[in-house]
Amino acid sequence: MVDGEWRYDVEQIQSDESGEFERDTTSFRDWIAGTRRGPDDVVADGPDPEAGRYHLYVSYACPWAHRTLFTRAVKGLEDAITVDVVDPVRKNEGWEFAPEKPGCTTERQYGYDYLREIYAEADEDYTGRVTVPVLWDTEEETIVNNESEEIMRMLDTGFDKYAQNDLTLYPEGYREEIDDVIDSIYPVINNGVYRAGFAESQKAYDDAVADLFDALDEWDGRLADQRYAAGDRLTLADVAMFTTLYRFDEVYHTHFKCNEKQIAEYEHLWGYLRELCQLPGVEATLHMDHVKNHYYRSHPDVNPSNLVPVGPDPDFFAPHGRDDLPGGPPADLA
Repeated sequence: MVDGEWRYDVEQIQSDESGEFERDTTSFRDWIAGTRRGPDDVVADGPDPEAGRYHLYVSYACPWAHRTLFTRAVKGLEDAITVDVVDPVRKNEGWEFAPEKPGCTTERQYGYDYLREIYAEADEDYTGRVTVPVLWDTEEETIVNNESEEIMRMLDTGFDKYAQNDLTLYPEGYREEIDDVIDSIYPVINNGVYRAGFAESQKAYDDAVADLFDALDEWDGRLADQRYAAGDRLTLADVAMFTTLYRFDEVYHTHFKCNEKQIAEYEHLWGYLRELCQLPGVEATLHMDHVKNHYYRSHPDVNPSNLVPVGPDPDFFAPHGRDDLPGGPPADLA
């Protein structure tokens, strides 16, 4: 959008002079009062964390939106935070609400057809990309935040009294390590697959793939005797890791040419991914049909045929073999 108007002539994928993919920064960065930005930083000002007040706009296909759905699910916040789901296939009009399609919903606040209308509702002069997830304040009728890492922190640290369990994903004593893990995996794994897929030079692609698989090799080794990404308990670091790994073999391996190995070929990463898929509440957030249709049918520059591969169809619910590692499943979810 430019000055509140939808534009078709703006490049969706940005690269620098070397052909390296550059991700735009998000625009709405407010916080809910009482939530925690970092280990020692509690938000003093902002709207109150009230059940029924906040609404998420998501795509099941998007790994960034999936972070917020995972957090909402394992915390048991389904009754406190409502959700609308867009069509996974994004065309020239941007993210669209298509309730006639499986898994998609109407836009329940205003009856809008496109997510861009929500952005315009929040700021009639908005300039920037229209992305998911979006955390919407139904009382103030505006976007609170559209940065996934910050939304998942708010859901975890601000809504405990509305959660259906006592799980915390940003526990005291782990916070600095959690932040370090999230910061370290973002450029090489979370964004690394996009750096490879949207590279516009051989060097940019080669560098991205090398960084990505060096990191995956390292994490496979670490997870050999470490149950979770930040130690012996489930945290936000696992949420950040999970949504990329879940999409890897079905999409990133082929569509983004990240094809040195599949996650299923990594003994410990593959078991770790299956264990996370099998946590209570997580299965409801898994929609591989949305994931594959989005990537293979929304990037004509990458896949001009729009054909969606039938495989490889990994079994995320096979036994994960990690029961003997320290920590075990979160007691609050067992």
